[in-house]
Amino acid sequence: MRRTSGRRTALRSLAGVLAVTLVLSVAACGDDSPGDQGGAAQAGPNGVDDGSELTLWTRAPLEKQAKLLVEAYNAGHKNKVKLTVVPNDDYVAKVGAAAGSDSLPDLFAADIVYVPNWVNQGLFQDLSSNIDGLSFKDSVNKGHLAAGTQDGRKHVLPFVLDLSMLFWNKQLFKDAGLDPEKAPASMVEYAAAAKAVQAMKKDGVYGTAAGLNCGGCLVFTWFPSIWAAGNEVLSEDGRESKLADDTAKKVYDIWADLWRSGAVLPASSGETGPTWTAAFTEGKVGLMLYPATLLSSTPFDAGVAGIPGPDGGASTFVGGDGIGVSKDSKKATQAWNFLSWMMSEEAQVEVLAKNKDVVSRSDLAKNKYATADPRLVTINEVAGKGDTPVAMNFQQAFNAPNSPWLTLVRNQVLNASGDTQKDNSEITAVLKQ
Repeated sequence: MRRTSGRRTALRSLAGVLAVTLVLSVAACGDDSPGDQGGAAQAGPNGVDDGSELTLWTRAPLEKQAKLLVEAYNAGHKNKVKLTVVPNDDYVAKVGAAAGSDSLPDLFAADIVYVPNWVNQGLFQDLSSNIDGLSFKDSVNKGHLAAGTQDGRKHVLPFVLDLSMLFWNKQLFKDAGLDPEKAPASMVEYAAAAKAVQAMKKDGVYGTAAGLNCGGCLVFTWFPSIWAAGNEVLSEDGRESKLADDTAKKVYDIWADLWRSGAVLPASSGETGPTWTAAFTEGKVGLMLYPATLLSSTPFDAGVAGIPGPDGGASTFVGGDGIGVSKDSKKATQAWNFLSWMMSEEAQVEVLAKNKDVVSRSDLAKNKYATADPRLVTINEVAGKGDTPVAMNFQQAFNAPNSPWLTLVRNQVLNASGDTQKDNSEITAVLKQ
């Protein structure tokens, strides 16, 4: 894992995500925090399984994995978890409203870029003693643990990891005269492969696709190319953007050339996120930077590799969600029972790995299901080469509609205009607010 833990302890909440009234209501708890009242931190090694009903919220993109975990837990425990799946666009507002009225569920998951914010707001209970008591704690994904750590106290565990990877359609590669078993070793080779698929002029088939009007999609899939080259996207404290550096410019130039060549699915220019992977899943795109969680639902033989830099290397955006016990839960020891089971070999291997999902423990990376599908080993191994960037105002700087990051990309790739340094300075200005 790249440098992640050092900068997270210094981060403070993402401005504007939650209302001021929420901040005040949490701050009013003072020294009477849930952890100080005998919460999860005082549970036994595996918590309590006494037939309690637990509530859990997750956002819609992780519905499949969440249902698998909850169903497996409920089948083998006295405790029962009631799952609520919330539309992605409504999740932040729902959490904010519930936190302000002290009505959060026992457990809730959070997009990893929001975790530091919600930890700083006091929405999660302190799980330090529980997590430190896990015999395998050193193998738990470092990026997710670091995102949930404040002042040395740990608040979340990985719920579901989602990595950005390079996927390619082996049949389309073969049809285009490319080696279907060989991944492009650089973004230069990636572009050449996309153009080769495009040159076949198959009806409805394009070389590649991207979410070119989706800041979050572009963060997820383009930042790794910069990391793969050994560079950073942000300063150590997360307050300065480095997205006008030479490596970043190479990435934009490669994509601009692909766009001009006609090798990019035309609908990519207006894609805001909901359907940005659909064309690849339908077998209409040669290769794509794509979420690893979609491996199990990709209906054809696809190759998988880390995302390369302009000239080589490999990296990934370690995304997905963290999960913790909410400040409002009165069943912290029972909630820990679910969390400790979730991290067990039974859950990680027999639920997640069996479903072709990424495990959250490095000691389980080469499990029996991964061994049977080498692509899973590749995904698990690349997880250790990735990063999880978090910064103040990350949402406003990168993910929001019309974010300065989105403006920069569209200027450089679609419009062949704009000043990269100026656009980059706009990102920095938002990060420093």
